[in-house]
Formats: sequence, structure tokens, C-alpha cells
Amino acid sequence: MKIGKNIRNLALVFTFAVTTISFVGCGGVSDTKLMELNILKAEVNVLQDESKSLKQERDDLQRQIAEKNAKLEECQRVTEETKANLKKMKN
Repeated sequence: MKIGKNIRNLALVFTFAVTTISFVGCGGVSDTKLMELNILKAEVNVLQDESKSLKQERDDLQRQIAEKNAKLEECQRVTEETKANLKKMKN
């Protein structure tokens, strides 16, 4: 019985020591780590802003392309009409 009690006490002391060491090791975040985190957050914000700007530019370019394609289709239609009218005039 005495050996079992000693082992139990030793296990409790060991568990308490490991728990204490674990909490001491997790003492918080250092100032340098916080500074690095803030720098990374700033970089993320800059990249997000740049991404938004590039997406807006892409949307503008796609709109311009769509407008030019519509004009080209209109020119193609007018050209075909003109060719058809010229053929009618020759006949």
C-alpha cells in the first residue's frame, strides 16, 4: 500500500511539474512577434488593395473589349449589307 501511495504522489508531483513548465513556456507573445505580425497584416492589406485595383482594371478592360467587339460586329454587319446591296445594283 505504501508503495502505491508513493507512486501516486510521485505521479501527482510529476504532473504538476509538467503542467507548470507548460504554462511557463506559453507565457505570451514577444514584442518582436507582435511587430512581425503587424507588418504582415500591413502587407496583407496592401496586397488586398492592389488585388482590388487590378480586378477593377480587369473589369474595365473587359468592358472596353466588349464595346469594341460590339462595334466590330456592327461594322461586319454593315459591310455584309453593303456587299449585298452592291450585288443587287450590279444585277
